Amino acid sequence: MAEFRLPKNSVVKKSGKTHAASADAKHKRNFKVYRFDPDSGENPRYDNFEIDLDACGPMVLDALIKMKGEQDPSLTFRRSCREGICGSCAMNINGKNGLACTTAIEDCKGDVTITPLPHMDVIKDLVPDFTHFYAQYASIKPWLQTVTPTPSGKERLQSPEDRAKLDGLYECILCACCSTSCPSYWWNSDKFLGPAILLQAYRWLADSRDEMTGERLDELEDPFRLYRCHTIMNCSNACPKGLSPGKAIAEVKKMVVERHL
Repeated sequence: MAEFRLPKNSVVKKSGKTHAASADAKHKRNFKVYRFDPDSGENPRYDNFEIDLDACGPMVLDALIKMKGEQDPSLTFRRSCREGICGSCAMNINGKNGLACTTAIEDCKGDVTITPLPHMDVIKDLVPDFTHFYAQYASIKPWLQTVTPTPSGKERLQSPEDRAKLDGLYECILCACCSTSCPSYWWNSDKFLGPAILLQAYRWLADSRDEMTGERLDELEDPFRLYRCHTIMNCSNACPKGLSPGKAIAEVKKMVVERHL
């Protein structure tokens, strides 16, 4: 199972507080939730939450909202759209990265263990620090770059065939489920861009309207930024949108080779 990054000089207590469901609950499920409050000075722990599934929505996010609303208002996690679009509620559920809003409780076996995304610094409870991840995203200049003048009175057009090349790329929601599933990113995240950012990089390399292909490839051609990928494919297995970052990375490597032929 992947591990999140612990605060320095700390250990995780196997058990913390227990929040019981109501006595008349007949259909109960136990959730083990990672808790860490840096302001308390205490080590991280796991709290147990008993949830009455007959009074709860079907998704893991529904259970978390119920925990926070009815059992412990200090429980902290990110959420927004509840539709698998924003990526805010990305976390590790029973050892697999995913979105809490699209992960059904009934698909989780046994006690449901919920931790932050692996190998990211934890701000509080289930909230990881995305500062470095977003800085890496900004480094690839994720916008259309051109040198020719904009066509007068119209947009920069592309054929349906060229537009189709972006399918499987533009849908990325930057939830970081793929990058935090990648062992190469765990150990080299200071220099390796990781699956999510490299998929985003290829999205612009594949765009027929972009005119900075050479410059983009120059920035990526590096033993660490690109080539720390060893095609383990954890990224593609973890993507909640069904995308294939591994394939996108392979295409970037192919483009780098071809420009030197």
